[in-house]
Amino acid sequence: MSAQSNAPRAITSLTNDRVKFIRSLEMRKTRRDSGLFVAEGVSILTTAAAHGKHPETLVVRAGSASSGPARDLLRHAFSSGAEVLEVSAAVLEKLAAKENPQTMLGVFRQTWAEAPSPADVAPDATWLALEEIRDPGNLGTIIRTADAVGVAGILLVGTCCDAWSRECVRATMGSIFAVPLVKATSQAFAELIAGWPGDTVGTHLHGREDFRAVTYREPVLLIMGGEGPGLSEPVAQACTRLVKIPMAGRLDSLNLAVATALALYQIRGPKLLLDR
Repeated sequence: MSAQSNAPRAITSLTNDRVKFIRSLEMRKTRRDSGLFVAEGVSILTTAAAHGKHPETLVVRAGSASSGPARDLLRHAFSSGAEVLEVSAAVLEKLAAKENPQTMLGVFRQTWAEAPSPADVAPDATWLALEEIRDPGNLGTIIRTADAVGVAGILLVGTCCDAWSRECVRATMGSIFAVPLVKATSQAFAELIAGWPGDTVGTHLHGREDFRAVTYREPVLLIMGGEGPGLSEPVAQACTRLVKIPMAGRLDSLNLAVATALALYQIRGPKLLLDR
């Protein structure tokens, strides 16, 4: 998909094959088979460019990229050899995930990182593992939080929701391009926990320690269970610490993204500076 010149290809037909394919990336099967995903909006695309990520295809609403960040993204796409499609408002509306669509969207290659080797993990690093997480909105929010606190990477353990779905990508606000993601089987993850050089910390309803009162031994691997079931018993037993987030009300658990944010900020807090 390389551009032949700095002139976009104009598309106005809703039945165009490229339009049909990009639209089909709504389906997980197509994303899995193609290794591609869609990111929408100038803000998210600008974040992608800032992290050196180039779209394979950039879709632009006709007349919308004459100035500002949109024009910069268009130049960025041409310079990287991306396919650039200039489409009508009707076509963009068909491709977008919601009404009143953004003026741009990009088709990107999915990128997966390698699992960390316990022997090579940075001494002050924090990694996050999510076991059997099922809600793409939660996952996207967690990826955004992980980016904010400087997490080294996220392991998706077992059968998780698709990190490349539009709901997840949108919730990351661009952090999908900044945080390394790793796929891990339950067996591979068990081996990783066994060799981890610091604390492996699980949040658990039966945790005996207040998560705020612990001095965590670095490097830290924070492990969060899926919505509803929480950590599996084998993973909980393998943790060096099980901590609990205390609550004064009648509820016994928090939304997964909220609980993860609390734990990450507690662990990473001493490393975060107000002035950057």
